[in-house]
Amino acid sequence: VHLVHHTDHKVDTTTANRHHPIESLVRFAFTLLGVFVVGTPIALVFLYQSLSVVFTQLTHANIKLPRRVDKAMSYVLVSPDMHKIHHHYRLPYTDSNYGNIFSVWDRLLGTYMYLDRDKLVYGVDVFPDEQKNSNIADLLKQPFQKYEKPTFTPESEK
Repeated sequence: VHLVHHTDHKVDTTTANRHHPIESLVRFAFTLLGVFVVGTPIALVFLYQSLSVVFTQLTHANIKLPRRVDKAMSYVLVSPDMHKIHHHYRLPYTDSNYGNIFSVWDRLLGTYMYLDRDKLVYGVDVFPDEQKNSNIADLLKQPFQKYEKPTFTPESEK
């Protein structure tokens, strides 16, 4: 279901809002679980969701911070370049840099990866058709379609 978010071939702030309705329902269910089962205070949920919106827009924005600024930022917070690696079209990069606000989680859990921003190619290799990936009807059907096995980035592209 999350592949709909990743099939965008031009990552920008609209990508941050590009989600399948089923994914939105699942996220909402987990939020309710946190509130009603775990007892998370609603004020904390609002704070997290507000910060999450700001950082999601920032990390998907079509901006290029100076490399040194982006790198320094990425030691504490998820920077635009750091997150965009997660949007590279091939493994293992798509399975990295999951963080939303703080980069420490990727570093602690071993999911942090680096790739020079000039080598990034957006989209996903299992749904490469940019035309279909720009059509709302095709995007809504996408989670229910069979897709090819993901490919790994060759060493020469790293």
